[in-house]
This record gives sequence, C-alpha cells and structure tokens, in this order.
Amino acid sequence: MARLWHFALCLVGMWASFSYAHAQEQPNVVIVLVDDVGFMDFGAFGGEAKTPTIDSLAASGTMFTRAHTSPLCAPSRAMLLTGIDSHRAGVSSIPEVLPPSLADKPGYGLSLEPGVRTIATHLRAAGYRTFMTGKWHLGSGPGELPVDHGFDRSFALDASGADNWDDKAYMPYYDDAPWYEDGDEASLPEDFYSSEFIVDKMINYLDIDERESAPFLAYLAFQAIHIPVQAPREFTEQYVETYSVGWEQLRQDRYQRAKAMGLIPEDAALGPMHPSLDRWDDLSPKEQAFRAKSMAVNAGMLAAMDHHLGRFIDYLRGTGAFENTVFVITSDNGPEYNDPLTATGMGTWLRLNGYNWDTETLGERGSYGFIGPAWASAAASPSARFKFYQSEGGTRVPLIVTGPGLPADQRSDAFTYVTDITPTLLDLTNAKPVDGVEITGRSLAPVIRGAADMVYGPDEPVGMEMAGHAALVRGRYKLLRDGAPYSDNVWRLYDIVADPGETNDLAASMPGLFVSMMSDYEAYTEEFGVLPLPEGYSAAKQLVINGFQQSLKKYWWMLLALLFVPLVAFGAAVRFFIRYLRAGRA
Repeated sequence: MARLWHFALCLVGMWASFSYAHAQEQPNVVIVLVDDVGFMDFGAFGGEAKTPTIDSLAASGTMFTRAHTSPLCAPSRAMLLTGIDSHRAGVSSIPEVLPPSLADKPGYGLSLEPGVRTIATHLRAAGYRTFMTGKWHLGSGPGELPVDHGFDRSFALDASGADNWDDKAYMPYYDDAPWYEDGDEASLPEDFYSSEFIVDKMINYLDIDERESAPFLAYLAFQAIHIPVQAPREFTEQYVETYSVGWEQLRQDRYQRAKAMGLIPEDAALGPMHPSLDRWDDLSPKEQAFRAKSMAVNAGMLAAMDHHLGRFIDYLRGTGAFENTVFVITSDNGPEYNDPLTATGMGTWLRLNGYNWDTETLGERGSYGFIGPAWASAAASPSARFKFYQSEGGTRVPLIVTGPGLPADQRSDAFTYVTDITPTLLDLTNAKPVDGVEITGRSLAPVIRGAADMVYGPDEPVGMEMAGHAALVRGRYKLLRDGAPYSDNVWRLYDIVADPGETNDLAASMPGLFVSMMSDYEAYTEEFGVLPLPEGYSAAKQLVINGFQQSLKKYWWMLLALLFVPLVAFGAAVRFFIRYLRAGRA
C-alpha cells in the first residue's frame, strides 16, 4: 500500500511538473500601447516625465532603439494586432483624412478585412483568455469590434480619441464618445479618468474570469497622451517649471541626452525644426506660461498613465502572474502636432461643448490641453517632424520587450517595424497563426535571445505609406516623401543610421541607390495595394473637409438658424424702409 501511495505521489509530481513546464511554454502576454508618445518620451529613453513602471520593465528586458511604426494611429494598431501591412489588413488610413474616391476600396474600408486575424484570435486558439481595454479605432458596429476579432471581453473606444474625464467627443467629427463593452454601447462612470479606468476594467475582467488556470492576453490601449491632453493636477504640478525653458531648448536638451545615452551617433545632426514655427522668445510672457503649462500637462498625463500601469503590475504580482508574463510596451506614432485653436471653427465648437483652455486649470475636467507643432517638434528630437509624417519624428518610437527567460538590461539597434510585434508574441508563446494566415512581419525573438543581430537583412526593403506620406527602409537607408503643410512631396534619400535627423539628402550623390529603392517602393505599392490619391490631395486639407461635412450633418439646424435670422432681420429692415418712404411721401 505504501508503495502504491508513493507511486501515486510520483505521478502527481510528474503531472505538476508537466503542468508547470507547459505554463512556462505559455506565458501571459500584456501589450501596452501608449498614444502619441515620441521616441524619447519615456524616462528610460531620456524623457522628462517620471515613468518608473515603464523604466523598470525596460531594465528587465530589451529596449529597441530603431523601432518604427505608421505615422498615424489606426494603421499602426491594425499592424500591431495582426502582423500584416495596414493596406492588406484593411486600415490604410483613418476616416478623418480619407478622400471619398478611396472609400470602401480594398484596403481602405478602415476596418479589418475578412480573413485578417488578430493576435487575440491566434492566442485564443492556443488556449488563451483574451481581454482588451482602451482605444480600438478599427471599426465599429456588428462584426467590427474587439469581440469580433478574438477578444473574450473588451471595453473599447471606437474613435481616434475622446475626453479623458467625461463621456464626450473631442472634435466635431464625432457626435459622441463611442464606447462599447463587448458588443454593446456603453457609458462611463462619473469618476472616470481614462488611464485609471482602463486599468481598473482590465483588472476587473481578469478577476471575474472563471478560467484562472489558462494564460491570458491583456491589451491595454491607453488614451494618454492623445489630445485632449488632460491629467490630474497632482501629476501636472510636478512639471510646471520643467518646460519654461521653451521648445528650442528642449530640442537641444533631448538631442544632447540622445547622444550621451548612445541613442544616436555622437556626430549625428539634430533634425530641423520647420521655419514656419514660432520662436519661443517671440511669445508674450502670458503665452509662454500657457505653452509651458500645456507641456507640463502632457508630461503629467504620461506620468499618470505610468502610475496606473504600476497598479496593474502590482495586481499581477499579487496574483502571482507577473513572473510568467511577457510585456510589450510601445507607441502608435510620434507626437501630436495639431493645434485646435488654429483650426477653422474649432474654438467655437470647443466652447459650445463646454471646453476651456484656461492656464490655471489646464488639464483638469472641462479643459482642452494640446502641445501644438512647436512642442511636438521638440518632443520628436533628435528627429525631424512628428505624427502624420513618415519622417523619423513621426515613426520612430520606443519599444520594450521583456518576459520570462528573456535577457535583461539590453538594447538593440536593429531596425524593427510594428508588424513584427504579432509574430514576436506568437514566437514567445509557442502559438501558431490560425487558418494559415500569412503574416508580413518578422519575429524579434532571435534578436532578443542573441541568435541574430538584424530582423531584416541589409537588402530587404520595408515599405510604408499613409495618406500620401511614404517611405521605404532598406538596411541603413530610407527613401522618404512627406507632404504638406510641413514638407513638399519631394522624394529624398537618407542614411538614418548616421543621420537619424534626416538632414542630408543623398538622392543626388547616390543616384543608383535612389533609383533602386524607388523601384522597391513601386513593387511595395503593387504587392500591398497602395492606391494613388486624388490630384492635389492633402491630408491636412482633407481633415478640414471631412470634419466640416460631419459637422454639417450634426449642426445643419444651427447653420440654417444662422442664415435664417439675418434674412428675417434683413426683411424686417426692408419693410421698415418701405414704410418710412411711404410715410415721407404722404
């Protein structure tokens, strides 16, 4: 009997060992996507905001210093979640800048194409529980929400952004803030603050899920630091004096830190600031105070997000899940440059919707914070330009990968693209793509584990296009074409290893390479279905046109009233004048 009991114990021990080993083969996965964060915004990459949670994760894993993405949110999210180029995935642009002639064309439907699968679908097929909270922006309505694309539970915003304090839209394009829980429209709690709520909801989903023994995927898609830039006062006030030096000085400070940290070569030139942008010293003291506070709120919003992410990490530690979790932390594009106060009619719309931009309360409930193009240019340092543009300032972003069994405290300068995240997670979880889906990205795992130095060979091209802004990277070289209003639609060629600021155009001195890479770009457009834009198209102009059309649908009665009142007044004046003339004749 004793031998039988001993044998049974051995079997239990063997089963437990097998189960533990299997669990190690299937780590949990946490994807943290931060919105509009520049390459150097995280503390670990040299930023001013305090991000101890992210910095700790960076120290425990690999920091990729040449990670790239799309210059705009929805295409980046499509590629991150699918591993497939945005045109093939179906989200090549966003509704706000899409010309009518391309609407519903293949790749331009702006929701995931039939047959395209997300990392959630792949991992759920491998036995994972899958959850998502935060910004979705990949289609709305039946068949287009996270629950239709592999997520068991989700609380998702289907818009390019929304208020962080209240359940309301942030721009005239939207009637409201379209939040959905699973497949149904949802409302927000009265004490809502986006970063806090996104974490709380994810913790809630993990707590109430019944399959505790199964690994999980948690996709946290924060609104921070997208406009409106908003943060609790206790976070903002830590940075009130930080940005009083102005944007030119911030650009220089980050540039020097980038060299000191080895993020760029010692002799690399600083990316140019567009000559149309204001000089800090030309601003009045009042304007300087407002602009410095705006950037303080931006830093405070990032710090608040990191604080709430820290609460999520504490939760994982408390449940014992942290040690067996892979983390991916990145941004969807570079810093947001739009200044709402310079957009036609935007100031009026903001006031009608209860917004203000008072310096004292900036960032708090009812306020509308933003950093504008000059601060965005500084935040993108040492690169040129910012969000919307294929320049390094719009597409070079921080990327951190860490997890069980992976090396700690290391950096990689291998070029990576956002499509590489899904195949990396499939690799690290030993999962396979479902339905034989073809993924265009590459796994970063060989680089992370030291088995390779590069993700793409020196002669392998990676093409990119969004709303006419286009690029192709091949080895250390980048072919680039950016459009208005901060560029001129001219193709240029740069060595982005030696010249990450894109200051020295090599097209004339290396004509053979330029022609060869142009041929590669044409091949890319053919392979992935990049369609030509209408003559004279400008993303900036299309944004205004589409926004006006959406506003017209919503506010037609107001415009009619504005026309009607002057007509009535004019008619009354005419009748009065006629009566006056008749009275005079009498």
